[in-house]
Amino acid sequence: MPVQVLDSLEQISAQRWDALLPRQQPFLRHGFLSALEASGSLGAGSGWRPEHLVLEEAGQLQAALPAYRKWHSYGEYVFDHGWADACRRAGIPYYPKLLAAVPFSPVTGPRVLAADADAARRLVASLPGHLQAQGLSSAHINFTEPSLDALMASQPGWLERWGCQYHWHNRGYRDFQDFLDSLSSRKRKQMRKEREQVAGQGIGFEWRRAQDMSEAAWDFVYACYANTYEVRGQAPYLNRAFFSLVAERLPEAIRVVLAVQHGRPVAMAFSLVGEGCLYGRYWGCLAEFDRLHFETCFYQGMAYAIEQGLALFDAGAQGEHKLIRGFEPTLTRSWHYLVHPGLHDAVADFLEQERAGVAAYAEQAREALPYRQA
Repeated sequence: MPVQVLDSLEQISAQRWDALLPRQQPFLRHGFLSALEASGSLGAGSGWRPEHLVLEEAGQLQAALPAYRKWHSYGEYVFDHGWADACRRAGIPYYPKLLAAVPFSPVTGPRVLAADADAARRLVASLPGHLQAQGLSSAHINFTEPSLDALMASQPGWLERWGCQYHWHNRGYRDFQDFLDSLSSRKRKQMRKEREQVAGQGIGFEWRRAQDMSEAAWDFVYACYANTYEVRGQAPYLNRAFFSLVAERLPEAIRVVLAVQHGRPVAMAFSLVGEGCLYGRYWGCLAEFDRLHFETCFYQGMAYAIEQGLALFDAGAQGEHKLIRGFEPTLTRSWHYLVHPGLHDAVADFLEQERAGVAAYAEQAREALPYRQA
């Protein structure tokens, strides 16, 4: 099997890599992933070592799997800390493991990039052998889309895991008021009140693209982003260099909204756009303002999606508070191959019960949505 391992995306051109993308999903673009590596946000000392698998035949790139060898489970958003802890107690090594995902971004999308279905199948089929050869405990493919789910279900030994996120759907709203009109009276009044509270503090908003951002503006964005981690006593996943590099390598996808008070920025939300979707990623502020988080991260994104004709707004993982603001529960899927047979069987039993629980939760969560009943 002519599968090769790349320890850096610099070993392959952006043109060859991006040619395998089925769509222009920004997170799998060479520009985004290579900015993570080149900035040093990944690599030595981070617990993330690039280990991209590529299938090449007769000089032609047939398939690729962006993947990372990991020595911890942080920044994944599919939580397997319990599995690792059980292995530690049983004396079974769990790290290092192989993760196929977008680092620090729990966004559903392509994972196996391939010229055709057969190339994708052959690359996936090579993974168990790669784990054995490299002494890795497991492989994990997070936030997959339906086309890959069908392939993974046909492969022996892989376990399916479900999760739940909250996504906002633009159902052809003419403007934000049109969206509000689709809500129950009580929820409509609540959203209006939240927006009025922000406006009453003298805060307005500016949407910018990468070409509108100076290095000083990126300094502010990073200070806000880092502060969201620092207030919790944590180190940020990304460093300052990443923001300048991704702005240089993927400018067409970047959107930043700045919250401005009396001519001075006080908060920001960093997003990417692609495939008819706005992906809200990072937020931060340097001072506390009442209801500013909801306006900057949710309502501004909704309004922007309506204005730009974007069908979907994915504002990130978790957050049940999104439900009452119109974000609908959405099932996510990931796939896991565990080499140790006892661990495989124990996790298989756990996941069967967990899937039933997740499905029941997603159905129940819909009852909290603010939309008027038909």
